[in-house]
Amino acid sequence: MDYAIILAGGKGLRMGSDIPKQFLQIGGMPVLMRTIMQFRAYNKQLRIILVLPQSQQEYWKQLCREYHFGEEYQIANGGETRFHSIKNGLMLIPDNEEGVVAVHDGVRPFPSTAVIGNCYATARKYGAAIPVIPVIETIRHLNGHDGNDASVTVPRADYRLVQTPQAFDIQLHKRAYRQPYNEQFTDDASVVESLGHCITLVEGNRENIKITTPFDMTVAEAIIERQKKEEK
Repeated sequence: MDYAIILAGGKGLRMGSDIPKQFLQIGGMPVLMRTIMQFRAYNKQLRIILVLPQSQQEYWKQLCREYHFGEEYQIANGGETRFHSIKNGLMLIPDNEEGVVAVHDGVRPFPSTAVIGNCYATARKYGAAIPVIPVIETIRHLNGHDGNDASVTVPRADYRLVQTPQAFDIQLHKRAYRQPYNEQFTDDASVVESLGHCITLVEGNRENIKITTPFDMTVAEAIIERQKKEEK
């Protein structure tokens, strides 16, 4: 059985809003609902686990009633860090379960179903897969931390921007999250990689933005409008 753990623990601080960013509306519905629907469009039998801070769960249920949102999912409580939140989500998957689990940011509502499917298929074959896109801007490496120190241009072809969903064999992922928390764990790939397992890269889609600022909301609305035109 395949699973998706969708993380939704943002506070909306960079958005300048009292409403957490995953609950803000784009194209007539909250961001998080669009994200869940995209995974359901990929696979109607997919087991979805939504990780939410306890303090936000009642508001989410209220939104679901308001928008008549009836998709099936389980809820896990958010943790102190991303690592602990994912660990809580994994606890809802039986210890003997076989299959693939993908972890996705709730504020990324535009992963294509092709990319989602490729991540699952690649993880099924190699154990671990993450979507990436090429870097299109020039990158400079700072030798210090304040921006006034010497810096040097680095070859952008050597780098990739990492997206989600990040997909893994369930047993591998569970084993990785039995490790103690480490500040170097910035995403799931870094946790699994610490076991010595190789991470396979798959091509992501550039529309799969992470909504964190008001500008991102503007971009998201433009993406939705383009999708509507393409559907006609």
